[in-house]
Amino acid sequence: MFFTRYAAWLTFLGAFYGLWALFVFGRDKWGVVAEHWPMALSMAVGSYAAGSTPMGGGTVGFPVLVLLFDMPASLGRDFSFAVQSIGMVSASIFILCRRQPLAWSMLRGAMIGALVGTPLGILFLSPLIPELWIKLAFAVIWGSFGVLHLYRLPEITAHSGMGAGASVREFRLGLVAGVCAGGMAAAITGVGIDMVIYALLVLLCRVDLKVAIPTSVIIMAFTSLVGVAVKTATSTWQPGVLGNWLAAAPVVALGAPLGVFVVGLIGRKPTLLVVAVLCIGQYLWTGYTERDTLGAAGMFVFAGAVVICLLGFEWLRRKGNTGSVDVPEHPAASHSNDGLGQPAA
Repeated sequence: MFFTRYAAWLTFLGAFYGLWALFVFGRDKWGVVAEHWPMALSMAVGSYAAGSTPMGGGTVGFPVLVLLFDMPASLGRDFSFAVQSIGMVSASIFILCRRQPLAWSMLRGAMIGALVGTPLGILFLSPLIPELWIKLAFAVIWGSFGVLHLYRLPEITAHSGMGAGASVREFRLGLVAGVCAGGMAAAITGVGIDMVIYALLVLLCRVDLKVAIPTSVIIMAFTSLVGVAVKTATSTWQPGVLGNWLAAAPVVALGAPLGVFVVGLIGRKPTLLVVAVLCIGQYLWTGYTERDTLGAAGMFVFAGAVVICLLGFEWLRRKGNTGSVDVPEHPAASHSNDGLGQPAA
């Protein structure tokens, strides 16, 4: 039964590990893999977060490369695309095999939007953004995510809406979000579209986390594949991506699906709380390391950007509370489990 249900996922793993081994050992790249073992270790944590939260694996990989190893922010972005194209795709296939409920209307719109916005952002916007701005944009996006969850987590985890099965409004929201977040967040930092779709679902549409998080995982996986395709077609990969990817990819291929599974046992609330603290930590770390470069005025803007993001989140929440988006309750919403018989939140 297990092998029948998860045949697609097991096939993906077999194909990936076979090709990875063929490349590494066939081209004598094991020394490169061993050299980048710290990234593999870091992504053991990052891949769990990728599968269990609305955060791509690059959310850990980016600050490790950029803040800890002092690598260019553009390398962190490209690595995010590369590693998520394995980890989050693996998690997405696992989610689909488990037949977890998804916000299909918004997901379809977001995928179409990302297919348009992400290439445009990579080709035309990303080259114009200085390395420092990429680093700061990443810090602000996920710092605001962390703050939001510190004070709204009880409310967010209490939602039980399952999303509209064929909502034109959700499709349009996803389409606009996909174009904007794909072109102005993912194309610049390698992550972010997952958080935007997640925020729309939980704040505006008041959708259950067990629907919103898997939906955010799949949109980030899809956007990462688009990013990889564009980067490969245009030969614009940053030097250093391959070595880090070779070390991390075998870890995330299993780590992200493991996050999908384990979070059903321990619940999403403690995982999201820990992740929120880490997001705020990387924001503070970035501000501290760049304080001399930014100066007093720059630090004020850096802090103000988080406030603006939070105001945007609160605006979405108010819209959701006033019923601007009608999201019907699903009969299964009262059974708060994800197929394992365990609470999803």
